[in-house]
Parts: sequence; structure tokens; C-alpha cells
Amino acid sequence: MLPFDDRDGFIWMDGDLVPWPDATLHSLSHGLHYGSCVFEGERAYGGEVFAMTEHHERLVASAQLMDFEIPYSVEEIDAAARKVLEVNSIGDGYVRPVAWRGSEMMGVSAQKNRIHLVIAAWDWPAYFSPEARLQGIRMTFAKYRRPDPATAPVHAKAAGLYMICTLSKHDAEKRGYNDALMLDWRGQIAEATGANIFLVQEGKLHTPTPDCFLDGITRRTVVGLAKDLGYEVIERAILPEELAKTDEVFITGTAVEVTPVAEIDGQTFKVGEITRSLVTAYDDLVNRRDGRTAHASIAAAE
Repeated sequence: MLPFDDRDGFIWMDGDLVPWPDATLHSLSHGLHYGSCVFEGERAYGGEVFAMTEHHERLVASAQLMDFEIPYSVEEIDAAARKVLEVNSIGDGYVRPVAWRGSEMMGVSAQKNRIHLVIAAWDWPAYFSPEARLQGIRMTFAKYRRPDPATAPVHAKAAGLYMICTLSKHDAEKRGYNDALMLDWRGQIAEATGANIFLVQEGKLHTPTPDCFLDGITRRTVVGLAKDLGYEVIERAILPEELAKTDEVFITGTAVEVTPVAEIDGQTFKVGEITRSLVTAYDDLVNRRDGRTAHASIAAAE
């Protein structure tokens, strides 16, 4: 695997394009020690980032929830992302903006620390292989749970909140699974380690209420697509025992797109008509084959 700290190309860093290996931070950065860091994960298709402005609006909002202001407007971040794709000649790829508190103060309090912003992009294959997507992935329940909103800024895409996701995914992979299904602090189904989840029951789509995890951009896009296709979408609390009466399961996210789930800890599901139709609809949308826009699809979810 080509390491991410030593590649060819350029990264946008605090307003300038710098050679990839030079886009570094000091070891005493507050974002590294205390988790004061937010980020986005974005996909580019044919040189254009899908739902780019929505991603960057969320980046700015996440920073505000973490009590800092990114010193660039959404429009400036949009322009920087386009520049990074252009200068690195990336058509289909992944874009990673990340903002963090710097090194001026080292302690819990960091009121005077400079806020840094970096945007990198690289070629990105499918998160799961085409064969895995066609067959459906295997999941297991995670040991850790999504926290109570009273304990953390759960609606920020903050780096620290992903620690339990990494632990849960590593554990799942060690046991032969592709991913882990996380419950919330109440024991209700929440999400995968980096994606939202949908269940098909009696021809209707059910998805957990995002009250303690991210209401993903792909999630909202898929809700809009499902409604356009005539499917009823029900957002509610879902308990793990409901998997026994579920016909289809799939996860959604920028990286995984729409990926069917074939098994969760021994309970199996078919890759059925509803899942397949949404895989196709999402693929058509992001590749601009149906004339729709990301904004229109997300708006349809409201």
C-alpha cells in the first residue's frame, strides 16, 4: 500500500498548494492530542465532487459545534477542492478536507490556537469490491455504542468520535466480517462504523432516527431517491430484534455508496429489488446519467 505521507502531487494547505510530502503538522498540534479536529469525506465522479457544497457546509457547521471557526468561506473551500482535483488530474477520486487547532497552546484550553485547513485528493476505487457489493457484505454487532448526545457533540463530523468506529471495524475484520453494526446508548440500531443503515420490511424502508449520529449526506440523498421511486421511508427507533423480520438491509455513505448487507451475526438478508433499484438510482445520480442534482435529491428527502 502506498503510504499517505509520501505521494506525488499537491495538497491545498492554509490557502496554498504545497507538494504532497510537505503538507505536515507539528507533533504538538492540539488536534492530534485533544481531538479538536473535523473533517469530510467526499467522492469525485468525472472530476466533480458530488454534493460538494453540502459537504463543506457541514464541515463549517462541525467546526462551530467544536467551538472554532474555519477561516475560509464555503465558497472558498469549494474552489480549493476543485483546484486540488484539477492540479492532481483526478477524475474519479476521494477528497478529504480536514480542519484542526494548531500548536499555539498545548492543554485542554486552546482559545488562541490557529485553525488550519487542508484539502487532499486521491484516486479512489470502490470501498467494497464489485463482487462483495453484488453478494452483500457481512456485518457483526460492535462492542462499543454511539454515545448519548448529552455526552458529546454527536452531530459534528469530529475526528474523536471515530475512535470507537476504528476499534469496532478492526474487531469485525479480525473476525472475518466486512464491517460492524453499532447500537446507540439505548440499545437501538444506530449505524455502521462509517455509514448509515436502512432496513426493508414489508416493502417499506425503515431507517434509524439520526439523533445521536450523523444524518449522512448520502443517507438523505437515498431517502430522496427512494421517495421519488415511490417507496415509503419511515424514520424511527429500531431495535436489534427487528432484524428477524427484515427482508433487505443496506448501508449508505460517501465511501460505500449504496452497499447491500447479506448477513448480520448469522441473520441473512436477500439483495432484493428495493436495494438493487437504489444502488442503480444512486449510481445514475452521482455519474450524472439522469439529469438530477445532489441538491434536488437531498431536498426531496425533506
